[in-house]
Formats: sequence, C-alpha cells, structure tokens
Amino acid sequence: MQPSDLPGPGPRDLRLPGRLVMIGLGSIGQAALPVLLQRVGVRPERITVIHAHAAERAVAQRWGVASHQTPLAPDNLDAVLEPLLAPGDFVLNLSVNVASLALVRLCRRAGAFYLDTCTEPWAGVYDNPELPPTRRSNYALREDMLRLRRELGPGPAAVMTQGANPGLVSIFAKEALLQMARETGLQARTPDSREAWASLARRLGVRVIHVAERDTQSATRRRLPDEFVNTWSVQAFIDEGRQPAELGWGSHEKHWPVDAMRHEGGCGAAIALARPGLSTRVRSWTPLQGTYHGFLVTHAESISLADYLSVEDNGALVYRPTVHYAYHPCDDAVLSIHEMAGREWAEPARTRILRDEIDGGIDELGVLLMGHPKGVYWFGSRLAIEQARSITPESNATSLQVVAGILGGMQWALRHPQAGVVEPEDLDHRLVLDVARPYLGELVGSWGEWNPLLGRGRLFDEPMDTSDPWQFVNFRVS
Repeated sequence: MQPSDLPGPGPRDLRLPGRLVMIGLGSIGQAALPVLLQRVGVRPERITVIHAHAAERAVAQRWGVASHQTPLAPDNLDAVLEPLLAPGDFVLNLSVNVASLALVRLCRRAGAFYLDTCTEPWAGVYDNPELPPTRRSNYALREDMLRLRRELGPGPAAVMTQGANPGLVSIFAKEALLQMARETGLQARTPDSREAWASLARRLGVRVIHVAERDTQSATRRRLPDEFVNTWSVQAFIDEGRQPAELGWGSHEKHWPVDAMRHEGGCGAAIALARPGLSTRVRSWTPLQGTYHGFLVTHAESISLADYLSVEDNGALVYRPTVHYAYHPCDDAVLSIHEMAGREWAEPARTRILRDEIDGGIDELGVLLMGHPKGVYWFGSRLAIEQARSITPESNATSLQVVAGILGGMQWALRHPQAGVVEPEDLDHRLVLDVARPYLGELVGSWGEWNPLLGRGRLFDEPMDTSDPWQFVNFRVS
C-alpha cells in the first residue's frame, strides 16, 4: 500500500469576493464552520447562518457569526434569502428538505455562487408512496438539475453534490484511474475531457466501481431502543436509505434484476430497484476491512459517474461501468437500520449523531475499481477520529471528510466563476484534491486480489454465474 504522491495543501484563503451564507448548521455545518473560520481564513463578520433549530443558535453565537432561526419553505425562501445576497456572495447549502433547484435559481438571480452536498427536494418526496419509485429517485433529481443547467447556461458557478460522497469520490475515481495506468505501464496523459476519462477507464478494463466505505467509529454511550444513531445527519441518511436502491448500469451486465426499473427519458445510465437501499446489501472490499457486506444506498455519484464514463459509437452504447455505493456505516447505525426495517421503515422516536462520545475508529472511504487483470484497486481516505479532532474538535472522521470535499468544490467555483451548474465529475480533480488533502488523513491507493465470488459456496451451494464475476447478480446478498 502506497500513500498518494499528490501535492500538498492548497491556498489557505478561499478569497471570497462577498459574504458566505450557510444554510443548515447540523453535523456537517458544525464541522465546516470552525474550519472556515480558523483554517481557511473567512472572517466571522462575513458569515450568516440560516438554521432551523433553536439549539443551533448557540453554536453560531459561540463562533461570532450572524444567524437566523428560520426553517426555509417554498413560501418564504425568496423573502428570507434575497435580502442577504448580492453578486459575488456564496451560498453553502448544508440543509435537508430545502429544494436545491430553487436555491440555484435564486442564486443565479442574485449573482451568487452556490454549492451543496446533495440535490435535495422539498419535504414529502423521498417517502411519498403516492409517487412512483422512479420519481423518488436520485436519477429523477439529477435529470431535473441537468434540465436547469441547460436552461440557465453560463453564469455564477453552482457546484452540485460536492461533499465526500457524492463529491470527493468522483475525484478519487479519476485519481485511481491515473494511478492504475501508471502502475500497470499503460501510457496515459491526464485526460482533459469527459471522453478521454471514459476512454481511459475502458482501456484499463474497469467493469465496476464501488464507493466502498467502512465506518468503524464507536462510542462510549450505548444505543437505546427506538433510537437511530449515526456519525452524520440521521434525517438525511434515513431519507436516502428509504429511497429506491439505485446503481449505474454497466454495459457488460447480462442478468436483469427481477425488481429493476428503468427510468423514462434522460441519460439512461442507471436503474432503480423496487426496494429501499437500506434493505439491499452487496459484497464489497476495502484494504483494511477486507470483505464486508454494505448497503446499496442511492447516491448521486452512482448515476453521474456511470454517465460520465460512458462511451458511445454512432449513438450506440459500447462501454459503461456499473457504479454504486456499498456502505457499511458505524455499528450503531447498522443496529438502528435493522430495528427500523423491522418496524417497516417507520422513523424512530429519538435520533443522535455521534461526535464527542466517540472513543475510537476510522472512516475508510474510497472507490474500488474492478475488472483489471492485476486485481481490484481501492483509492481513498483513511481518517481516524483522533486525526479529525486534531483539526477541529467539532468534527468526527465522517463529517470532516465531507468538509474536505466542500472546501475543494468552493475553491474550484471561485476559480471558475462563470462555469454555471456543474457536477463533481466536471471539476479539475487535482485542484480539488490539493485543497482537500490536509483534511483526509492518509490518502492511499491499494491493489487487492478480491472478487465478489471469492469464498462463496463454502458452506452451501449457491447458484452463481462464474463466467464473469463482475456482474451485479454476483454482488447482491439480498
């Protein structure tokens, strides 16, 4: 295993031309705020926070930033935000249940920059059984965003879904492709276009990409019955976990899942399953954890990365990798998921985000690229709780990885002020990693001999297609 030889820390000051308006002050916002103030150099008098809960006011006061306790909704969004925004300001959206597309439109009118970590709808979409599953999907949200991008055209940069994942993991995938090429003797310059990145992935034989994450952070305080415990926003995790499981659908796939659904229109790069992501497990691998069972939770990168790496010839698809999340959250979150599933996905009475009570563990977050004859290749971040706290005690390993992606995305937006609406795959991955690296612990690239058929059938015979291990049928556990 070799640490990455990426360049060192990037510019300390984001050099914001205007004010910073942060929407949301939950687990990610509380980790981001001290980093912006103490390590990036944003002055407190230039920050305003819009938050929904009374307890968050004390956090803003402690850091000396202006705050407004105003839950945002369709009927007050413009009235609350328009007086706060001027050309050159930056809106950092770290909220849930506030429509990203409405915010992008508002920022365009105001001439402000924008960044979020997830394309959010207004409340009542993710868990609405009256909507067809494909309309509750991230595929649908992304297609709405792509339509808005075409409508708005060039203008103040609006960086969508740029946290850790989605966000940094698409950046990791580009770096992984370059390191694989270098270490296998494939002559390849750094691609300068979408088509060139897709061609490189194809030349390397990449069939599947997992966002392979294992969170081992644990706490001294035990989880209680009817309590959902997690290392980042519980509400956001429940929301995405109850959406349909989604994955980018590779051109090599031979077996159509019995509960799979295609989407009407759009890029066609992904499918959805008629089941919640939190009920769908897949086999995956990270260098430290080894083989594990993760949850196939829908994420924007499952769709956007598969779309970005697609190759067509005269309008016919000739190459696309299968892409999906394979998430093993902290152990308390796994217990919370099992209990919520047993209650037919009803929300728990209590929620808790782990931070100060964490007594150990790391978040091993990366991308696992599969299909090359040499083996699988994992590239990503290993960040321990002790490392995260040494940067800011207000974070844990998970939240600081998200902050790293945010900082990289903000720097890119400021250097490309008229880029319009963009996704993580559109960004210069070297610039983003340069800024994010000081907050990611150890960046590691590692080969492995794992495949999803390894060790299966040892206790009981299993029906498997052994002709090609890189098919989704060979990944699924349930």
